[in-house]
Amino acid sequence: MEKTVTWKEDVLGDGFVQATLELTPDSEGPVVATIVKAPAPQQPGFLDRLLGRSAQVAANTDVLYIHGWSDYFFQKNLADYWRSQGAQFYALDLRKYGRSIRPGQSEGFIENLADYDEDIEAALEVMGHGSKKSGANDKALEGRKLVVMGHSTGGLIFSLWANRYPDRADAVVLNSPWLEYQLTAAARALVAPVLRAGTKINPKSKMPSIDFGFYSRTVDKNKDGEWEFNYDWRPEHGFPVRPAWLNAILTGHAQVAAGLDIPVPVFTWLSTRSLLVPRWSPDMMKADVAIDVNIVAARVHQLGKLVTLSRIENAMHDVVLSARPVRNHAFDELTRWLKAYL
Repeated sequence: MEKTVTWKEDVLGDGFVQATLELTPDSEGPVVATIVKAPAPQQPGFLDRLLGRSAQVAANTDVLYIHGWSDYFFQKNLADYWRSQGAQFYALDLRKYGRSIRPGQSEGFIENLADYDEDIEAALEVMGHGSKKSGANDKALEGRKLVVMGHSTGGLIFSLWANRYPDRADAVVLNSPWLEYQLTAAARALVAPVLRAGTKINPKSKMPSIDFGFYSRTVDKNKDGEWEFNYDWRPEHGFPVRPAWLNAILTGHAQVAAGLDIPVPVFTWLSTRSLLVPRWSPDMMKADVAIDVNIVAARVHQLGKLVTLSRIENAMHDVVLSARPVRNHAFDELTRWLKAYL
């Protein structure tokens, strides 16, 4: 059974609903996460059944998705993909992101990525996949599988979570996960001590921004992209970067570099190339402008014993927001993997 929460219409409309999840308050006051529930899975039509195309590779499956840095869930096409495969789709706006931002909060701020365990656990209980410790685990009773999916920073968060809780999910799907610092592990090792010192002195001080707004430009319907989103929840130049937050990210990167042992199948999308330059180029519409995909590709193989890496040509950082032929190809690759491993 799902934990009882109050659902209300979500900003996405079209049958999407949301519920607020109360979390432990911190020094900035009340803290919440927000779970978004997509409409029920799509059922195969008469013609699909007639032609033998009614098999859904994710039937009896629940999916929980987490967004990336300076982001929130607005990718309805991702929900539609999972629904077409028979899954019930949920998305989580983490504390201090998107729907969960409250007045006076430092957007996106966290000092330890493991603190997000509370957000994730609250969402899973609502979904009926609570832990055995909480007494809310109905997974065995319902016979439903759980897939966790993370984009960018969300991919890092879910990778570390799946390693800490090896018995919770049946599969992990990663969309351009931020698994390593852009300037290599050696640069991370040099930066980390300075960040730790800054964290002790002023953990929330605003660091110089290096976001030129190019990624937003590739996505924004009012510029070069094709997607609409809330600028307050997904600002053009991202949230302010703060020492304690970046230290938490680099600590997570170090954990991945040391090697994880995720016991379930892991699937990862990455673009075939990055374009990390300080000047706009139309080629950014066909590349990852946020992370170094080749460095991350090397880290993917340190996640577990059964990992699959799908390099998608002309993909952007959020693969599902790439040009239609590109994202359709990416979804086809994921479907093929799900047939084999889910």
